[in-house]
Amino acid sequence: MNNRFVSSAKAKSGRKWSRGVASSEFAIVALPLFTLLFGVIAGSLATYSYNFVCTAARDAVRYAVVHGATSSSPATQQDITNLVLSEASGLDPNNISVSTNWQPDNKPGSSVSVQVTYNFHPLYPVAGTVLPLSSTSQMVISY
Repeated sequence: MNNRFVSSAKAKSGRKWSRGVASSEFAIVALPLFTLLFGVIAGSLATYSYNFVCTAARDAVRYAVVHGATSSSPATQQDITNLVLSEASGLDPNNISVSTNWQPDNKPGSSVSVQVTYNFHPLYPVAGTVLPLSSTSQMVISY
């Protein structure tokens, strides 16, 4: 009987030393886990932003192609900028710049190029990190 009591007492005293093991193991594992998790989120947001820049440039140049000088409503720089900004869902419109260039003019047969640039700021900036994302699309005006 006495041996059972002694082994039970030893087991209880052994548990006393292992009380904080779970919390210390969590602390060791949590930092790399959360770093990886937030890294994946930041990478996904950067990919989404770059996809927007590419799609917006392509849509804007298509708009400019069908709204040439002979169209009933010719496209202007402001029209193209407004189109890009209207597509900017979930992004800061203050970080978007649009540049449109007609060569040589806005008449059919001329070419138009649209460059869309977005300054991506990560969720947790490191020393003011800004990733400039840019895409250019060019087509020939048809109307």
